[in-house]
Amino acid sequence: MQIKSICCIGAGYVGGPTMTVIAEQCPEIKVTVVDINQSRIDDWNDDNLNNLPIFEPGLAEIVEKVRGKNLFFSTEVDKAIEEADMIFISVNTPTKTYGKGKGMAADLKYIELCARQIARVAKTEKIVIEKSTLPVRTASAIKDILDNTSNGVQFQILSNPEFLAEGTAIEDLLNPDRVLIGGDMSNSEGKKAIQALVEIYANWVPKEKILTTNVWSSELSKLTANAFLAQRVSSINAMSEICEKTGADVQEVSKAIGMDSRIGSKFLNASVGFGGSCFQKDILNLVYIAKSYGLNEVADYWEQVIIMNDHQKNRFSDNIVRTLYNTVSGKKIAFLGWAFKKNTNDTRESPAIKVADNLLNEQANVVVFDPKVKEKQIYQDLDSLGTRSPEENKEHLTVLNDPYRTMENAHGIAILTEWNEFKDYDWKRIHEKMKKPAFLFDGRGILDRTKMEEMGFAYYKIGSGN
Repeated sequence: MQIKSICCIGAGYVGGPTMTVIAEQCPEIKVTVVDINQSRIDDWNDDNLNNLPIFEPGLAEIVEKVRGKNLFFSTEVDKAIEEADMIFISVNTPTKTYGKGKGMAADLKYIELCARQIARVAKTEKIVIEKSTLPVRTASAIKDILDNTSNGVQFQILSNPEFLAEGTAIEDLLNPDRVLIGGDMSNSEGKKAIQALVEIYANWVPKEKILTTNVWSSELSKLTANAFLAQRVSSINAMSEICEKTGADVQEVSKAIGMDSRIGSKFLNASVGFGGSCFQKDILNLVYIAKSYGLNEVADYWEQVIIMNDHQKNRFSDNIVRTLYNTVSGKKIAFLGWAFKKNTNDTRESPAIKVADNLLNEQANVVVFDPKVKEKQIYQDLDSLGTRSPEENKEHLTVLNDPYRTMENAHGIAILTEWNEFKDYDWKRIHEKMKKPAFLFDGRGILDRTKMEEMGFAYYKIGSGN
């Protein structure tokens, strides 16, 4: 099955980078990324590569290389669907905010809209691929819609979940630990569709790293991977609180247990909490699936990962209030970082949002600096909580583009994202310009306690007992 044209519906954090890498590695295939958001498509087509809607190290360079050659960004969804041999669905699957499953289940309305649009437009056989993270058995729902609403066109449905990490997405795409492809292995057409996708990835991924499974195993593997990673973060964060009370240092504990080959060192950095678009959403989805099958103990187990993560964020903000003599009312608290992790401008579920919200509830004046997140996004994140009016948020939270101005005359500094540049700041100069005592709350554990205390900071690091 020769694939000459690929369409990806959704130009977000998964669709954009993934299709960019496929276009680079498969120059003979035309790759078109479509989205109904005109502004987002305009940004992808912007001559100024600094204006791409997504920041990922290495992404702009590849976009510049292949855009306009065999990579295209467009709002002409129907045209791209009609031309494509293979269609990736990479749209948002947020947690439901209404009805049954509210707050836990994945909202699949965008997936269904895609399926119905494909069925309406397609005139030739297509391979349709789930790229979004979806609940188990979503593929059967997509196939049911396609089979019952199309004009007799045959579709093969595959699951190809993404395991990239934001901040290292391009490297993860170019050198993945594995590529997982799930499909209908019970008939020859299903096997052909699987092989067609295998051959695309085989242009740059070793065959032994390309795994093929049935669709259900593929869908569940993605949820399970994110659940296990989030579980590790919550586990080390739970230990960080014990470390603070006992005088231990969580970084030393993490290093010691990480050297055990059965455990490994990754995802054992204590922090103010995990964020991003996947971890919380996917675990809540897993909890909902477990509850829907009556597996309440399983649901309770995974829900505790979320509870621990929320506790860590609240504990961090509570400590700021307590340390600043039990009141931050009218005090300036400087935030270094708003993105949920370094090397990305993604703010979804970022711990900074909840910490800021908590401090604003205590009438603090929060001033934010992040090297990649735009002011508009920061206010959108706060406003979406609905805790207070947009006017009140703008009155008490300020966004600056100069880190030193951000921290000048601050009563306290909170490090919320582990950007490398924060380590290189002139911290002696910062200390001199702050209110005294100068409190520094390191929510990512990136600074050296001894050096900070020698400069005069009252320094708090997650997971480190005084």
